[in-house]
Amino acid sequence: MPKLLLVEDDPNLGLLLQEYLKSREYDTDLATDGQLGWQRFVEADYDLCIFDVMLPKKDGFSLAKEVRMSGKDVPIIFLTAKSMKEDTIQGFRIGADDYITKPFSMEELLLRIQAILRRYRRSEEPHPQPSTYQIGSFMFDYDHQMLSRNGTSTRLTSKESELLKLFAQNKNQPLSRSFALKVIWGDDSYFNARSMDVYITKLRKYLKEDESVQIVNLHGEGFKLMA
Repeated sequence: MPKLLLVEDDPNLGLLLQEYLKSREYDTDLATDGQLGWQRFVEADYDLCIFDVMLPKKDGFSLAKEVRMSGKDVPIIFLTAKSMKEDTIQGFRIGADDYITKPFSMEELLLRIQAILRRYRRSEEPHPQPSTYQIGSFMFDYDHQMLSRNGTSTRLTSKESELLKLFAQNKNQPLSRSFALKVIWGDDSYFNARSMDVYITKLRKYLKEDESVQIVNLHGEGFKLMA
């Protein structure tokens, strides 16, 4: 059963859509503001997200940016009461897969969900996750927690390996600080954030031998592994 995340601040419309989608065999979680929507997103794996643009606490565009920064390849549909061309363009620039202007029929939304999921549907054969990653002149063996370069190897701790794997999977792409904390530490508390900063400092020390490899800070967003 496909799992959907619906973020809609109108409680009546949200519940109506949730019940309709569930009746069509879509396991649908409902959040009523952008912050709660982000919490839901990091706590579960979704096949598709449906975001209202005008949301309290965090608007739909900001929420979609965080989803794209998370590194998860999840399709997004925007719902909006506006029909402004500029909003539509902004939505697609962020990475929207579709855009529906209110009012709309539930059947139309269902057809669009089905079409997008068909495009995203992966092969029936599972694709194994790689266990080794090329990072500049380094070779990172996740399974054995080894970082090697020019015949010299460094054994990493479990947390260092988990963090470097997340960076390697999102190489040259933004990585949200909050997402990394929740994936590896379980939550994005202040103390866990300080702990992650220590591990990032250690990774930077290991990687400094190759000047083309850097972990850069993205102000207010997170980090990016440049390689």
